[in-house]
Amino acid sequence: MGDITLGFYPDTAPNHVENLLELSRSEFYDGTLFHRVIKGFMIQGGDPLSKDDNPANDGTGNGPRSLKAEFSSRLHTRGILSMARGGHPDSASCQFFIVHQDAHSLDGKYTVFGYVIEGMDVVDKIATTPVDGQKPREKMVVRSVEVTSR
Repeated sequence: MGDITLGFYPDTAPNHVENLLELSRSEFYDGTLFHRVIKGFMIQGGDPLSKDDNPANDGTGNGPRSLKAEFSSRLHTRGILSMARGGHPDSASCQFFIVHQDAHSLDGKYTVFGYVIEGMDVVDKIATTPVDGQKPREKMVVRSVEVTSR
């Protein structure tokens, strides 16, 4: 579908930024899926279990470590990169989401750690793909993640 270029907020979420960069450099995200899509809300990816052939476990995987929440005054507006988590605020590990449309109900509850620089058209395509429930009918594969400096 195309490339998504992200920028980060190391000033307000240094551990989340470093975690995503470390996982990206280790090719952790290569081959994972955007496994959860809610039109007008967000697209979610980063689950290592989404690489297998069992869609029933997509969204249940974790990374090598859990992160303490780094909540800030940054808002969940269109194009924001935020960390997905379980029920506990300090349970984020590897799954992330990109906000498709403003989602202020998440403000102060999920760690905002980046934003889309380029590729919102790709986010829009993923966010409007046909779904069964919240799972895309077609696999939305993260082919590779490249870490560069600007």
